[in-house]
Amino acid sequence: MRRPGPAGGGALPAPADNRSAREGLRSLRRLAPYLLAYKGRVALALSCLVLAKLAVVGAPILLKRIVDALTPGGAHALLVAPVAIVAAYGGLRLATSLFTELREFFFARITQASVRNLALRTFRHLHSLSLRFHLERRTGAVTREIDHGIRGISSLISYTLYSILPTLLEIGLVFGYLVLHYEPWFAIIIGTSLVVYIGYTLAVTQRRTRYRRHANELDARASSHAVDSLLNFETVKYFNNEEFEARRYDGTLAEQERAAIKVQRSLNLLNGGQQAIIATGLTLLLWRAALGVERGAMSIGDLVLVNAFMLQLYMPLNFLGVIYREIRQALTDMDRMFLLLDQHRDVDDRPGAHPLFVPAAGASVRFEQVEFGYDPRRRILHGIDFEVPPRTTCAVVGATGSGKSTLARLLFRFYDVGGGAVRVAGSDVRDLTQRSLRAAIGIVPQDTVLFNDTIEYNIAYGRPGASRAEVEEVARAAHIHAFIESLPDGYGTVVGERGLKLSGGEKQRVAIARALLKDPPVMVFDEATSALDSRTENAIQAELRAARSQRTTLVIAHRLSTIVDADQILVMDQGRILESGTHGELLARGHAYARMWDLQLREGARERDLVA
Repeated sequence: MRRPGPAGGGALPAPADNRSAREGLRSLRRLAPYLLAYKGRVALALSCLVLAKLAVVGAPILLKRIVDALTPGGAHALLVAPVAIVAAYGGLRLATSLFTELREFFFARITQASVRNLALRTFRHLHSLSLRFHLERRTGAVTREIDHGIRGISSLISYTLYSILPTLLEIGLVFGYLVLHYEPWFAIIIGTSLVVYIGYTLAVTQRRTRYRRHANELDARASSHAVDSLLNFETVKYFNNEEFEARRYDGTLAEQERAAIKVQRSLNLLNGGQQAIIATGLTLLLWRAALGVERGAMSIGDLVLVNAFMLQLYMPLNFLGVIYREIRQALTDMDRMFLLLDQHRDVDDRPGAHPLFVPAAGASVRFEQVEFGYDPRRRILHGIDFEVPPRTTCAVVGATGSGKSTLARLLFRFYDVGGGAVRVAGSDVRDLTQRSLRAAIGIVPQDTVLFNDTIEYNIAYGRPGASRAEVEEVARAAHIHAFIESLPDGYGTVVGERGLKLSGGEKQRVAIARALLKDPPVMVFDEATSALDSRTENAIQAELRAARSQRTTLVIAHRLSTIVDADQILVMDQGRILESGTHGELLARGHAYARMWDLQLREGARERDLVA
């Protein structure tokens, strides 16, 4: 079942503690298919894991034989036998390292491929979500959840395959050997010690995690107070509040001090308890082994063996607290990323959706009694009804907030209408594949956002793979070629984050060139020249008129002088069409459009007087 995300921005809420285990298991089940896609490598890696642990367990057994062989009166009188055993012992130590490296060698591809496939799937899914989702979520929070999820997968695989599984396998082998070769007490002592050790470590670590989280929050709060106070240095001075700021900062520091003491004390408690458990278990084991040696049931080598087994098992468990905390965090991070994959698509292709077919004569655009609101409680469009015949231009004018730009978003099907229909070439856009619909529409948006890449890349984004000659051709049509050539790096100039190195007018001309390069049958100009000066706007209008003449065009305009030649003009106000007609017809009526025209003429005259 898909679960919708929160309505507001920010990160998804962390799973509750009582649900973390269930969500962790669900995340593991969803991760498993990505790992099992490489069954051969998984089998090889697990085989190396088993062989490495057999070598690890075999080393103490050979050490026992060495000790027994070198013990006075031992079973081996000749020197060659101990030498052979010592050589075998060294070989097992080498085999342990070799098989461990081979395990990581085989599993590296699985880990990275799984991370890549999941990251790509999440990225594609995010691009398939509706505009509503992206407007309601903070982009930083979304990308952070993807990054953390990717790191969580790597951490989980690393800690599970390289720490947890090997340790469990080693425990099983040691238990099996002890049960087969010695009295049950050895297995009972080791088993009880391990259970107590693991239970104690997990309990204290869980408490330490809460302390650590609280300490981190206080640290962030103290830093925030300090930065905020220093940034407002003048205000602090104006109101003579230095001592007030110091007391407020010290209050946070005092809380942080108490939290840090708890963290340190809990760490001391964890380490002390672990060492006490290890010492107790080891003492009991050696006591039982010493009794066995005294009775003649065990050799000195047996005593060395059980001691080596005990120490060998506890070495990886020293990091159990860290591993437990990291695995919990990894599962939480993975679950957050899977929550992104579960986000419902508000706008999705219907079953049986077909590609858009554009006739040779061009595509018509039709709004049929369209009702729409971004929020169901507030309607934006009320019964909008008009048609743009093929290869004609329809201009939409009106005050800010009248719903003009909403028409373009509905045409692209960023949202689905609440009532009525939007049709392109006679087909309801809800019956078309979104890919084919958007491939047939080009847009020059009012707020142009560019990629942090070169100018050539941003223009060529309209049709990836376009040649340099084609890019330069549309740049000339957008009257930006000369400017680009004047730059030191020319078309290789990087425009900066969101294109901030370019002026508003330059960005808008790049957007015009990009739309012209796409060369779609339907074009939308949303205040396409609003950032241009009058001289540049007049120079580019001829190119835009030529571009509109071969396409079905929807022009959303503020400057009425740019749309006087439109085949029809719609005047909108508060989500309704007040009147429609050609420029001459609307002026003749003397209503809303005529008043807007007269107002802009007077404003233009005042601007010219000021310049003069």
